[in-house]
Amino acid sequence: MPGPSKLGIEQILRGFIVSRTIQVMTFTTAEIAKLLAGEVLGDATVTLTGFAAADQAKAGDLTFADTAEYFAAAESSAAAAIIAGKNSSSTTKIVIRVENPRLAFAKALAAFFPEPKFAAGIHPSAVIAASAQVDPSAHIGPHCTICEGVKIGAKVVLQSGNSIGDDSVVGDETHLFPNVTIYPRTQIGRRVRIHANSVIGSDGFGYVFDSGFHRKVPQIGKVVIGDDVEIGSNSSVDRGALGSTVIGKGTKIDNLVQIGHNVEIGEYSILCAQVGIAGSAKLGKYCVLAGQVGIAGHLKIGNQVTIGSKSGVMHNIPDGEKWLGIPAQPDRQAKRMMIAMQRVPDLLKKIAAWEKKLGGTE
Repeated sequence: MPGPSKLGIEQILRGFIVSRTIQVMTFTTAEIAKLLAGEVLGDATVTLTGFAAADQAKAGDLTFADTAEYFAAAESSAAAAIIAGKNSSSTTKIVIRVENPRLAFAKALAAFFPEPKFAAGIHPSAVIAASAQVDPSAHIGPHCTICEGVKIGAKVVLQSGNSIGDDSVVGDETHLFPNVTIYPRTQIGRRVRIHANSVIGSDGFGYVFDSGFHRKVPQIGKVVIGDDVEIGSNSSVDRGALGSTVIGKGTKIDNLVQIGHNVEIGEYSILCAQVGIAGSAKLGKYCVLAGQVGIAGHLKIGNQVTIGSKSGVMHNIPDGEKWLGIPAQPDRQAKRMMIAMQRVPDLLKKIAAWEKKLGGTE
């Protein structure tokens, strides 16, 4: 098993000179307006030295407002300039007017606070199998293990304590935060981000009851993750029993999410915290699952479906519908039932009054 000495000690050390402090960039209002495809109302030469919420802004900061209430707070703050909508104006602040303030906010924040850079290199404590292929531009941090047949793409970052199982593929520019575990045969696309302590490819929950005990069904499939997926911390994606568990490109998964074996999640979907999806369920594209949604196994959820928080889904859902409740139902029906339930105490009082008026019952 080759050690990291191939790269030379200088390259090894360079790979671990990583800024641990938050670097804040500075821009003029004109530069920010150009980045955001916006226009400046006021002095376009003013230097912006930071980005902050209105109630925390200091002199020289840029702030953000997407409602009248927030704009009023921004005007009364110490900030030098405000990102706001196309119709906004101010007599006291520079305004950078944009089409979509919330999108502009995300772009500006990324510009002011770029992520730390991880230079190429392999830490001396990393263990890399002889048959593994690691691109020279990758960053392999302390105590990482890369097993047989693994392929690590260009500019991949393994921060520390990462384990990559046999025959797995990690695509270009993917970033694994500390202690992420990747089981064998997992395929991860490009620009994927997986946060600390998540597990990809663990055994699916498959058992058959046999003569008084639960016999384990071997889980021999894999996990396939598309490009530009992000998975939050402490989440788990089980590998397929035979085929693959699939997460479509662009999908974003929050912390503490459980995805069962052979689940298929369509492109650009959103799964919020504590969602649980049982085995072989299929979700379409652009779905939104709010916090603590549970989906039973083998169900089919259509494209552009939204499911309200804490809902328990027991039936297939057609394209474009909104469901909520336990058990989940179409939103209008569920809301009618919620309203009806709120009326039950008053109805019980009326029934008691009628019984009293009529002389009571047994």
